Amino acid sequence: MNPSIVIACVVVGLVVAVVVGALAFYAGSVYRRKTAEAKIGSAEEEAKRLVNEAIRTAEQKRKEAVVEAKDEVFRLKAEADKEVKERRGELTRQERRLDQKEESLDKRTAALEKKEEDLKGRSELVEARLDELEQLKLRQMEKLETIAGLTQEDAKQLLLNRLEEELTHEKAMRISAYEANLKDEADNIAREMIGQAIARCAADHSSETTVSVVPLPSDEMKGRIIGREGRNIRALETATGVDLIIDDTPEAITLSSFDQTRREVARMALEKLISDGRIHPARIEETVEKCRRELEISMKWEGEKVVMDLGLHGIHPDMVKLLGRLRFRTSFGQNVLNHSLEVAWISGLLAAEMGVNVTQARRAGLLHDIGKALDHEIEGSHIQIGVEIARKYKESPAVIHAIEAHHGDVEPKTPLAFIVMAADAISAARPGARRENLESYIKRLENLEEISCSFEGVETAFAVQAGREVRIMVKPEAVNDDQLILMARAITKKIEEELDYPGQIKVNVIRESRAVEYAK
Repeated sequence: MNPSIVIACVVVGLVVAVVVGALAFYAGSVYRRKTAEAKIGSAEEEAKRLVNEAIRTAEQKRKEAVVEAKDEVFRLKAEADKEVKERRGELTRQERRLDQKEESLDKRTAALEKKEEDLKGRSELVEARLDELEQLKLRQMEKLETIAGLTQEDAKQLLLNRLEEELTHEKAMRISAYEANLKDEADNIAREMIGQAIARCAADHSSETTVSVVPLPSDEMKGRIIGREGRNIRALETATGVDLIIDDTPEAITLSSFDQTRREVARMALEKLISDGRIHPARIEETVEKCRRELEISMKWEGEKVVMDLGLHGIHPDMVKLLGRLRFRTSFGQNVLNHSLEVAWISGLLAAEMGVNVTQARRAGLLHDIGKALDHEIEGSHIQIGVEIARKYKESPAVIHAIEAHHGDVEPKTPLAFIVMAADAISAARPGARRENLESYIKRLENLEEISCSFEGVETAFAVQAGREVRIMVKPEAVNDDQLILMARAITKKIEEELDYPGQIKVNVIRESRAVEYAK
């Protein structure tokens, strides 16, 4: 605030105070005027004196205040000048630093511009060189394509194909060498383990249900069946999937296979070959195929015979054929066709006692395991397959329900279903009817063949030597020699991962090419 204004305010305040006091005093004098008229003159003079004195005092105070205000203004001005000087100095220093930075930035900018120009020139030079190299590369590639007679893509594909072939061959060779070393090391261990097992354990076998004996006119016939260097016996085993056991048994050959159909085909073929006398690979294949067709006819006849024995009518011919196939199917060592026939008779007897339709009961009992004729060809349980077959050939709902409920998969709701369930349990539970070990053994061999046939390029597979060997026939146009080794290794790995079995299994993959022409 301005010191002059401060001083003036002080003086005015003093004057006002004096005036107010004088007015108060004057008011008091007026109040007492009537009683002190004699003192009015002296009071007026006193008032004037006091006013004058107050004015003088106020003037003196104003002068002192003005002096003090000027001193304060000078001091504040001096401080302001000092602060302004300091700020000007600081601004000068900052301007100097900014000038130095600007000069440094100008130098750097100039240097960067120079470098940019240099880089631009180099970049243009590099681009020119790259264009030149690209043109040179194109000319060289054109020359190479002209010399080789191949385009770039063809040459690349050729190199990739050659590399793939080399890698396939290399993998096959490495696997072969590894397997050879592993076999050499495993032979001694296998001999020791087999010797210990033979010394510690003796177990029953199922030869009475998995072998057939073919009589021979003389022991000389064994040599003809074996053939030169064993070609005849190999052809017969390959065509049928059956093991031929030729030992010291006089005038007899044993056929071994878990599949009764294959064993029967081999038996029929061997008997025809012995009676005909012409035994060679081509004749063997022709005879085996002919015996398969004859067996199909025999199966149909077996089915018709069972249907006639039970006095049933109206069964579809295709179902009769399936019933005949059950003649060569076992379940836990029990012949399925004989089991079905027994269940049909028992079902009829139970139905007669209970007042249920006897013919329908025999029909349901005969067809309850019809699915087992195709369970090795179609996915699903034999119950599901049997139900689908019965529905396909328009069997009655009561018979279909009895087939579906005979193992308790669904709740039986009719007396017929309970009768078939009971008859099935009676047939299976009689002493000596079934053997658990044989069924698990046959199931393992079937799984072995199924795993082998699951690979692409496999034509057929046979589990032989009681499951110790699997022979796999591949399509020669789909699998080459190198892939043959890799396929054998892959099948071995899958068998090891998915099956539980004693000892070891020999995987024998066979590839054979033939050319046949006819002279006319």
